[in-house]
Amino acid sequence: MKIKEVKHLFLLKIVRMCCLGKRAVMIVYCFYCVLSLKAQPEMLLRDPMETDGLLQGRQRRSFFEKQGVEIGFAPALFLAASAVTWGEKKGIREVRNRYLPGFKHTFDNYAQYLPAAATFGLKFSGVKGRNKLLRSAFSYGASLAIMGVLVNGIKYTAKVERPDGSAKNSFPSGHTAMAFTNATFMHKEYGGINPSYSIVGYGTATFTGIARGLNNRHWFPDILAGAGIGILSTQLGYFFIDRIYKNKGDNLNSLSYKQGGAAPSFLAIKWGYANATHNLVKNLEINASSKLGFEAGLEGAYFFNRNWGIGSDLSFTSFPITASEIYTPEAKDPANRNVQFLTQSIGTANISAGPYYALHFTDRWQLMLKAHYGYSIGSRGTISVKANPPKGMGGQQEIAAYKPSNTSRVSTGGALTYKLNSRLGITGYADYHYSNPVFKYDFNERIVEIEPEFSNRVRMRNNMDYVVLGLRLTAYF
Repeated sequence: MKIKEVKHLFLLKIVRMCCLGKRAVMIVYCFYCVLSLKAQPEMLLRDPMETDGLLQGRQRRSFFEKQGVEIGFAPALFLAASAVTWGEKKGIREVRNRYLPGFKHTFDNYAQYLPAAATFGLKFSGVKGRNKLLRSAFSYGASLAIMGVLVNGIKYTAKVERPDGSAKNSFPSGHTAMAFTNATFMHKEYGGINPSYSIVGYGTATFTGIARGLNNRHWFPDILAGAGIGILSTQLGYFFIDRIYKNKGDNLNSLSYKQGGAAPSFLAIKWGYANATHNLVKNLEINASSKLGFEAGLEGAYFFNRNWGIGSDLSFTSFPITASEIYTPEAKDPANRNVQFLTQSIGTANISAGPYYALHFTDRWQLMLKAHYGYSIGSRGTISVKANPPKGMGGQQEIAAYKPSNTSRVSTGGALTYKLNSRLGITGYADYHYSNPVFKYDFNERIVEIEPEFSNRVRMRNNMDYVVLGLRLTAYF
């Protein structure tokens, strides 16, 4: 006899047994409730991320809970970031050239495959994931096919030259696209079981993308676009295979899922504009000034409870310097009376750590405050002089090199996050940073001969305090 028919018979018995008293009625009703629950095992055992719509019944989903938005939102953010940073790609590459000009390693050629290799390794070891092996292979194959079409179609249409000049197929980064395709594959199969799998997968993909930039094989926008395409490819691959199987996964009814706790531990990629509170090159006395700069980096924190945690920040900051012109009427040659000074941007690499405090306004809105103490590493820059028209000193010539000393720094800031779902949020942040490095100037010998008052080394202390306004893509675990 079917469970539905049994339920109906017990309903009739409840009516007939009312004369037996309230206790008998209550016992029979409890047995009926148990049968009702057993009739819907998939509701009890499904992935909580997959059953939001079922639990809400006919309630309307929010915009960010719609399937199309869930598939395309994160990729759209990466692609938008690629477009926004396109004009800054040479400045970002300059930071790499000044810190790690000789960096050359090949681990990114292998790291891009690690999340997928680990996922299939778990499958062969008998660890249950979202799908069985065959379906996982179909989903992965579809994801690779979509990624290959998108990456190669754009590469050989855009024909962007690589930073090292080796070829004209730089945009987007194929290694990064592969890495994020594989990371999203691991996230789909095992991220719902334990968020640690997602963190490992996306962490490996992020370091693959960073390595492509450090190896001077890709511009920063290439890497961002590759990440967006990789995520989108796996999302679409699963979307199409799920339509064939007509469900959301083979093993959803037999798995136990570990949801992220109430503590808002997170890992974020960030990008922002940095504005110095005063002219950073005023002490040079060459009428130059620092311009609006940028910050890029990673930030994360582990929370012990819903409000308090500790975390760290790794970032690079760069401030372009305006070209300046000085009129020297005493110059014998009129062509050399207008002299232009060209100064490389001021760059620093920063690492810091400290406490975080989170304030939860609603389930969606969250304010996070922090106080950090850390270390700032200054990059070497040059100052060149250019006669107008170029004469006398052979056109443009480097007259000095400078470097902010490595020093401690303090930071504070706040971040407001809108959580798209329990795992992903968009964050606007505002940070203030302060350090007080000594700028060391090294003038070349020819300049010292012409102007004896210049010594070979000059030291001047200068505050570096600035405000950063930016956005983070925040992943919670």
